[in-house]
Amino acid sequence: MRLWSLDPALLDRQGLTACWREALLAQAVLLGRTKGYTAHPQLVRFREHPEPVVAVAAYLHTVRATAQQQGYRFDATRIVRPLDEHLRATARIPVTAGQLEHEWQHLLRKLAVRSPERHAQLVAAGTGPVAHPLFVVVPGEVAAWERAA
Repeated sequence: MRLWSLDPALLDRQGLTACWREALLAQAVLLGRTKGYTAHPQLVRFREHPEPVVAVAAYLHTVRATAQQQGYRFDATRIVRPLDEHLRATARIPVTAGQLEHEWQHLLRKLAVRSPERHAQLVAAGTGPVAHPLFVVVPGEVAAWERAA
């Protein structure tokens, strides 16, 4: 499971689709609807949020909006909370600059192999790591929960 801290607009088609599926799985875990993945380390930051289900719903709505902008149809009815003012105002989750940079490098390595055109676009544009709108970047190293560190 990879719940990217990066803005989903940076992802390629495969990454965006996988992010959607994995965030839906995270939602199911947080709702207690599945027995698998309950101890997954990337869920730590959602569990620490004052409203974990609201946070994952906000995350999913951003992924869905990005997919729509790119011409894909992700079913909004699969998100348990509607996009309303409460959801828009949910507390942001801190992500360290080190974690964001780690994920950025991880994404670039993946794109170089599976989506060279997308990789080239990002490199040519001088794009750097941009956080998903749910996250706020704070100083720090790679997160302790990151297994790929």
